[in-house]
Amino acid sequence: MSTESRRSTDSRRTRRQRQRARAFLGAFAIVVALLAVVGFAGAAVTTVQGPRATRVSVDPDAATRNAGARVIFTTTQSLAEVNPDQVTVTPAAAFTVDTSGRSVGVRFALPLWDDTAYTVTIRDVAGAGGAASTTLTETFTTPKLQTYILQRGGADGGADTVFRTDLEGDAAVPVYTAPQIEDFRATSSHLVISTIDDDDHSHLVVTDLDGQDERELTLPGTGTVTNLQSADRGDLIGYTFTDANVGAAGARENVLFTASLADAQAQADPTAITRTGGESRVGDWRFVPGTDSLLTLTYDGALTLVSPPTASGGSGGDPVALGNALAIDGIARGTTTVVIERVAGPAAIDLATAQEVPLPATDEALGQVNRVIPLQDGTTLRVLALLDGFTVRSTTVNVVDAAGAARPVFGVDPKDTLIDTCVSPSGRYAAFLVAPDAVSNTYDAHRLPLPEQVQTHIVSLADGTELVALSGFDISWCQTPPRM
Repeated sequence: MSTESRRSTDSRRTRRQRQRARAFLGAFAIVVALLAVVGFAGAAVTTVQGPRATRVSVDPDAATRNAGARVIFTTTQSLAEVNPDQVTVTPAAAFTVDTSGRSVGVRFALPLWDDTAYTVTIRDVAGAGGAASTTLTETFTTPKLQTYILQRGGADGGADTVFRTDLEGDAAVPVYTAPQIEDFRATSSHLVISTIDDDDHSHLVVTDLDGQDERELTLPGTGTVTNLQSADRGDLIGYTFTDANVGAAGARENVLFTASLADAQAQADPTAITRTGGESRVGDWRFVPGTDSLLTLTYDGALTLVSPPTASGGSGGDPVALGNALAIDGIARGTTTVVIERVAGPAAIDLATAQEVPLPATDEALGQVNRVIPLQDGTTLRVLALLDGFTVRSTTVNVVDAAGAARPVFGVDPKDTLIDTCVSPSGRYAAFLVAPDAVSNTYDAHRLPLPEQVQTHIVSLADGTELVALSGFDISWCQTPPRM
């Protein structure tokens, strides 16, 4: 082929390549333009429609057991700040709201009622750039309540067992058994069980909520654990500890300790909570809900709000002295209101301000006040005994409002004894521990002795309806051991 022919062929090939390249670039530009149009159109449609939920996150089971559960809406746009008055929760429940980027969360201040359909509605939700707004709605149903209860083996020497049960009482499942269980508590993810060995020494056993993955918690030494309690949130527990050689020089008696049940810290040494410059033996104490503080009542009658040592080894905040008291009746979950027993009678203290809040008196005709338990809504649950000399004619438990008006929710037969009262996390139910036929109901030989026959009555506080009477005690709603 001549040089002239080759040049002609190369020229035609080059022109074809250039034509194909121009065609490709033209088609590519058209595709890009179409995609841009579609994208702009989609953005425009989104802006016109307002934010739409792409995902809603909620754990109904956790919401019945713990305060602070959240419903989180994730949307298609970054959001303008959502105010609480834009949010409605049905049935009504206390909440807070927060907005972050494309998400808005509704946090419940208290555990929700069990077996209940809740609807969360957020109105006028707008993007950060304004324009159209929309309404976000989510409905979920909480499960039936599950709880734990302890049954002791009784006079026949059988083993003690922690059961998981519902509120019907006919589906109890054993989750942990030991020869001698003194007490137990349930946290959000663990059980901690106080047991006694053959040498009469205490052990703290930690398991998952189904009784599996058993391990032993490190104690301060060899001795006795009493007044076991758990915080409402997290895996923090506390207890008082007495050395086996109490009375000897340097031995500890009723010293308060806290410990974590988290896997990574299961073998960590517990933290002592001591009172500088005063009596450190603790007769009673409580975790303060929603804080890292503890309320202690020492042997000298001093009521003190203390902060635990910090993670870096610091001593925590300065203690707050709250005067003298005889006993701590309780702290309402989700609040900082504690009811204590002073020499002059029961009193309420707001631990956030250290201010004493007056308690309305009840009608004297209802009887003598034996115990006052604060409730989340500002009312109280009061145990009232009507006496005939030194004989108890009747014992009733009443919900008492801010004006002192009493509404009975539970009564005890005179031949029975009401041992303890505690309230479910949501405040929907109360549990009343009763010893039937108290005169003939002999006590067992545990370190925390109780009548051999006890029943836990579950009652709705809304109308006083009794749901069930369970055999056993220490229902896991209770924040403290039974008060004898």
